[in-house]
Amino acid sequence: MTDTTLRGPSRFHGVLERIAEARRGDSSETLAAVFLLVATLLALIWANSPWGWTYDVFWHGHIAISIAGTGIDLDLQHWVNDGLMALFFFVIGLEVKRELAIGELRDRSQAAVPLAAAIAGLALPAVLFLLLNPSGPAAAAWGVVISTDTAFLLGALAVVGPGRAERLRIFLLTLAVADDVGALAIIALVYTDELHWIPLLVAVVGLAAVWQLRRLQVWRGGGYLVVSLVTWVALHESGVHATLAGVLIALLLPVYPPRRREVERAAELTRRFRQSPNPEYARTARLGLDRAVSVNERLMQLFQPYTAFIIVPLFALANAGVALDGETLAAAATSPLTWGIVLGLVVGKFIGISGATALLRRKLPPGLTMPQVAGGAALSGIGFTISLFIVDLALADEPALADQARIGVLAASALALVLGTVVFKAAPQPEGPSLDLLRPVDPKRDHIRGPVDAPLTIVEYADFECPFCGKATGGIRQVREHFGDRLRYVFRHFPLHEYHPDAQQAAEFAEAAAEQGRFWEAHDHFFAHADALDRDSLYAHATALGLDQDRLEEDLRDGDTANRVSDDEIDARTSELPGTPTFFLGVTGRTPQRLEGPHDAATLIAALEAMEAAASR
Repeated sequence: MTDTTLRGPSRFHGVLERIAEARRGDSSETLAAVFLLVATLLALIWANSPWGWTYDVFWHGHIAISIAGTGIDLDLQHWVNDGLMALFFFVIGLEVKRELAIGELRDRSQAAVPLAAAIAGLALPAVLFLLLNPSGPAAAAWGVVISTDTAFLLGALAVVGPGRAERLRIFLLTLAVADDVGALAIIALVYTDELHWIPLLVAVVGLAAVWQLRRLQVWRGGGYLVVSLVTWVALHESGVHATLAGVLIALLLPVYPPRRREVERAAELTRRFRQSPNPEYARTARLGLDRAVSVNERLMQLFQPYTAFIIVPLFALANAGVALDGETLAAAATSPLTWGIVLGLVVGKFIGISGATALLRRKLPPGLTMPQVAGGAALSGIGFTISLFIVDLALADEPALADQARIGVLAASALALVLGTVVFKAAPQPEGPSLDLLRPVDPKRDHIRGPVDAPLTIVEYADFECPFCGKATGGIRQVREHFGDRLRYVFRHFPLHEYHPDAQQAAEFAEAAAEQGRFWEAHDHFFAHADALDRDSLYAHATALGLDQDRLEEDLRDGDTANRVSDDEIDARTSELPGTPTFFLGVTGRTPQRLEGPHDAATLIAALEAMEAAASR
């Protein structure tokens, strides 16, 4: 009997959080893309309705904020573009910082392929655009074709992409993060008209103040908020686009997994409140919980729903309203600007990303195929949010060209969606899950008992909290005793989150023990104490095993242990494993095959002997 439910529990935080958060395998990105699409359609309907004249009147109405005669006077569209979108770019910056610190971009070797694909996906579209628009006012809009809209990309992938495409999603998300970094750098370097040095100096001082707050380990958001507002105003007055303040501040904020002492302190404060509920204990417990989590992750949790479901749709509503009358459409149909955008986004992204990945395809992770990458590359031509943002920067003084560019962005996004759908549908689809082991055994990566070159192999995907895995451990011992040095046993992680809430952290502790050369001691100890794998018990187990506690804590916090466990888990989900334990059996020269049916010692021994006999014929 195996555990078969693989999804974890949902988490909720307010009304928007209820919309944004979804269980494992669900797609909140799809919902965010729907919000964005609806806002875009509303903008187009509004701009082309009998009341279309009110669109420009409304968004170009001015709002001024001044103190003692000094202030900022912007129309409503630019309050959205320069003000609210700073929060959008702030969230992008938080995501980039997290990925660099403890996420996919921490391991540069794993990120090498999507990074190279992102660079090609930035450069080739710009080259193709400039072939059609080598000079004149339209040439300034080359930045429109460089960026992919992450929300639309992931939403479209969830709708038209293949099943079991978690590797593709990670690849595209990493690519999109790198893409965003490149787009933001180009906005900063290219689309700044003039600099005012005194406000710029004030902005630099503001950024230095954020860095100093981080250095002093300030964890409350209020101090960062005040400095950030001053920095945003100063950067706006300097001539540099104010939204970049959000990115730069986010990149300076600290990000780290919770520290043990702060988690224990938060738990103690919570216990005090539970024993004596009163306002003072409620306040200190809340502050203790906040302090245990990095500013980066708290702010991302707070702002992501607002940016996804309010700010970005509001941006689309303010910028996508193009009057699609005959004259405008006729001009766009013959405009090198419009066709340059379509060529850059649809063709440039597709060829650039696919081509760069094809050159490095040997470095692709298992489960990610070139047809999948090609489909994702096609969808990457959906360049919406930042593309429209750059239209406003590059063609602010050319309203007719700006309308042609917006039509190009809308047309390119639609064509990219169609192309991606066609590529995915044309790719060969497997007729059910493969029984082959997805990732070959790698002595440099895998945990192996027995000679690494033994002719027989068992690979087990297991979960330290799973009672069936614990029982199977004794059976594996019998199998190893039977075959001796002719067998190597490989252990891989597959924590079933819903059934076993402590399995993930137990797996991470085992990987941290591996950093001290003690994986198998931890493996045996955790299975022997499978009913006591909460965090406090795991630290007690680590003490019993004689592990260096300081090094253990550091290894748990750097993100590598979590990424290593996640890697195994993604392989298991991609292979559609039915639960834990799952065994793959193989002989030298042949790919291990999944064992279906019983997994007692006698069955494993008989299956391996049959494989060995067949291989010797």
